[in-house]
Amino acid sequence: MQQDGLILELQKGNQKAFERIYQLYSESTYGIIFSIIGEKDIAEEVLQDVFMKIWENAESYDSSKGRFFTWILNIARNASIDKIRSKSFKNKKQNLAADNFVDILESNSNFSASADAIGLKKYIEILKPVCKKLIDLLFFKGYTQKETADELEMPLGTVKTRNRACINKLREIIGN
Repeated sequence: MQQDGLILELQKGNQKAFERIYQLYSESTYGIIFSIIGEKDIAEEVLQDVFMKIWENAESYDSSKGRFFTWILNIARNASIDKIRSKSFKNKKQNLAADNFVDILESNSNFSASADAIGLKKYIEILKPVCKKLIDLLFFKGYTQKETADELEMPLGTVKTRNRACINKLREIIGN
């Protein structure tokens, strides 16, 4: 079944379509969640929550607003950030290293192959290390610009300027 047909079936409440979507996207989605959370058990729990949200909110996906995988990743990112900002997570919070999401993409894991298959890897490899770190902290780990400035030990204005430059570079790369 084509992806568009699969999505339509999901939106109609077809459980087989949902199972197929889980098969296709759960591994890559888990990789993103784990890169934000950094704990296997909690990442698996969030993954299940994300797929419940996908099931419950499938009708809200609109292909004119973006790709299906991007929609899924936004749900995963938001759920992960909500989790790390939650009181229960903060109470048992370990000192999470600022492991870069790029490490996951560049590793030999299956996630790397999945990311490469959807075309992410080639864009990320082109970015400068500072851009990779900024994108990781601001977009994948949910840091504020101030928190990012503190983490990277650079002035807030520099973080804002570099973030804007990195996003523009990413847009330029993707547009080509």
